[in-house]
Amino acid sequence: MTEDVQKHSVHTLVFRSLKRTHDMFVSDHAKSISLDDQSHNVKMAVKLKTEYGAVLHMPVLKEGKDRVSVLPGSMQGHQSYTQPVDDPEYLITGTHAYPSGPGIALTADTKIHRNPSEGGVHSLALALPPSQARQDISRTAASVGDIHRHAGGAERSQPPSSALSLMEAGGTRNSSLMRKAPTMPKPQWHPPWKLFRVISGHLGWVRSIAVEPGNQWFVTGSADRTIKIWDLASGKLKLSLTGHISTVRGVAVSSRSPYLFSCGEDKQVKCWDLEYNKVIRHYHGHLSAVYDLDLHPTIDVLVTCSRDATARVWDIRTKANVHTLTGHTNTVATVRCQAAEPQVITGSHDSTIRLWDLIAGKTRATLTNHKKSVRTIVLHPRQYTFASGSADNIKQWMFPDGKFIQNLSGHNAIINTLAVNSDGVLVSGADNGTIHMWDWRTGYNFQRIHAAVQPGSLDSESGIFSCVFDHSESRLITAEADKTIKVYKEDDTATEESHPINWKPEILKRKRF
Repeated sequence: MTEDVQKHSVHTLVFRSLKRTHDMFVSDHAKSISLDDQSHNVKMAVKLKTEYGAVLHMPVLKEGKDRVSVLPGSMQGHQSYTQPVDDPEYLITGTHAYPSGPGIALTADTKIHRNPSEGGVHSLALALPPSQARQDISRTAASVGDIHRHAGGAERSQPPSSALSLMEAGGTRNSSLMRKAPTMPKPQWHPPWKLFRVISGHLGWVRSIAVEPGNQWFVTGSADRTIKIWDLASGKLKLSLTGHISTVRGVAVSSRSPYLFSCGEDKQVKCWDLEYNKVIRHYHGHLSAVYDLDLHPTIDVLVTCSRDATARVWDIRTKANVHTLTGHTNTVATVRCQAAEPQVITGSHDSTIRLWDLIAGKTRATLTNHKKSVRTIVLHPRQYTFASGSADNIKQWMFPDGKFIQNLSGHNAIINTLAVNSDGVLVSGADNGTIHMWDWRTGYNFQRIHAAVQPGSLDSESGIFSCVFDHSESRLITAEADKTIKVYKEDDTATEESHPINWKPEILKRKRF
């Protein structure tokens, strides 16, 4: 009569197998492997040659001549490392030529050097600067045997004197190869900025700003569907332009012609002639809201970016869609143009930045370091660099290939806008109404501003949508969610004493991502 084998589920069998395996290996679990003397000797010999090769022919001074340098077995072949310590007449002292590198034998005529006279040594010590002379007097050269003893014992504690003598003798690295420790540059002092003027007049969120090339007036686009032109000196309203049927998201004033360009959430891109204050051209093609636009500085080209995940390049005069820059997988939130390559830079909600070849209409490089939407990009007016703003970080990059420079961390909010001036003041404006001022070179955050909202507005309506420096760079204009435009200027009364730099650099801050 056959017995039925009890059938277990796969789950039970797997766990039984795991238990058996565990029981088998639990006795020697976490036991270190026993040290093999031969492999340890080989390792030490290799380490001696690679790390201390440059100093194996160090001079042996008189106090060390009775010590006999013993090489490990595997290093016996390198006869050129042995020092002539047995002959008291001949000691190599550091004032003569040595082999150009480890393992290169001395020639017959330079193999033995006569010791210089005591007077010569003293005159040499006097000629050195005092700190150098002191170092040379206190220096004790480490013999090969010492180096070999210390090579494997970095973890073991050693008396400070022997550690010092090893370092002094160049035990870890030849003194001529010692690199200067990297130093973080001290940030430049910038005066703090203060609120100078609040301009109200729009009936909706103010989404965009542009200053005209002559620095006489500036233009704003708003969620109330109007474009308003303001006098820069007085802050008075000069003109209102109507025509958009939804929020105006971007404005730009041409420096090459008397034209103003605007784009909005109504998918429209308009060209206004400022002599007649009328729309003279429309650029049709975007399939969704147009979020930003920029003019090329040297050719008559307009670049717009949209929620349809494309940027489009337009010929201003003929209204032709020259290129459609595709590649982003989400809303393209910001676009910037420059005369040098790459001529077009876009930032998107897919958290990437793309540098474009304008002639071919193709991507040159894609920067994927950001983890959150990239809502703003700003180009430095003098350097070949740019910065991008996102909710995770502000990052600085080097053209032409987008080499990462550094992170500016600390503005923990959704950053909508960046602006930078020639003095190296970078301004970031965020969705929660905070403005941070940074030193461009070092990334030092020297000022934080949170201006009060317009009376009658909710506190939640404190957000910065756009900011720009005027062309004199003495005024900072911000467009805000409380329907106002705020103008800031530098505090003339501030000095380095009244507002000192409180700079505590963190080396760890400069991480890759």
